[in-house]
Amino acid sequence: MTDDTFFGVSTAWILTNAWSLLVAIIVLVAGWIIANIVSRALASFVAARVRNSATVAPLIGQVVRYAVLFVTIIIVLGQFGVETASILAVLGAAGLAIALALQGTLSNIAAGIMLVFLRPFNTGDYIDADGIVGTVVEVGLFATQMRTIDGVFLFAPNSKLSNAKIINYSREADRMVEVKFNVPRSADLATVRAQLVGSMRTDYSDPNAQSEVLLDTLGDSNMTLVARVPVRSKDWWRARSEVQERVKQVLDANNNFAPAA
Repeated sequence: MTDDTFFGVSTAWILTNAWSLLVAIIVLVAGWIIANIVSRALASFVAARVRNSATVAPLIGQVVRYAVLFVTIIIVLGQFGVETASILAVLGAAGLAIALALQGTLSNIAAGIMLVFLRPFNTGDYIDADGIVGTVVEVGLFATQMRTIDGVFLFAPNSKLSNAKIINYSREADRMVEVKFNVPRSADLATVRAQLVGSMRTDYSDPNAQSEVLLDTLGDSNMTLVARVPVRSKDWWRARSEVQERVKQVLDANNNFAPAA
């Protein structure tokens, strides 16, 4: 086929199907706009009515958006005389083949749905999932976006998270800061406790909980003690640093509680 022939055939096809093309473009644009509006509206609706929905709402919005776009494409193909029943049959067969080829991707989708409904964590939680450590930013359809403590972006596959042992450091309102330190075995334990307990309270401490100093291990010449201070989970890192500083200050001021010579 020469260039002139190809151009002539193309022009004739465009002229013949001009109305269908115009309708198809309008439907595509309208479908795209509707998909975005509906997905955002539904996400907002879920966010307003479902508790702890920051994790659920974005995923539901994504699923609805893709569903509306799929229906839009089917309508557009119908404008050109394509049998939608045949399309669905072909898509069904193709879907089976794709499902076998993309088992990993589909497992991520299934895992994402599982994570949303089981809720081992929510957006904003600081978690450790078998070494994948960070603050959850968003649970997506295929992967979960996280941010590490030093500000690095992390993209974790949902299937990896769903099969991992998840430690959620933010689930409870309070966490315990524990600081271990050594004092001479001959030090008076009551004096050590009296000096430390009053000084370990920080701005991040739970005002309704009591700090404590416990004997951890007893050696030949030293005692290992552990200072335990309940603090707000969201302030744990700052509180841990401050408690360690307070313990050091008390130890330095009392010469590590060594007995007088």
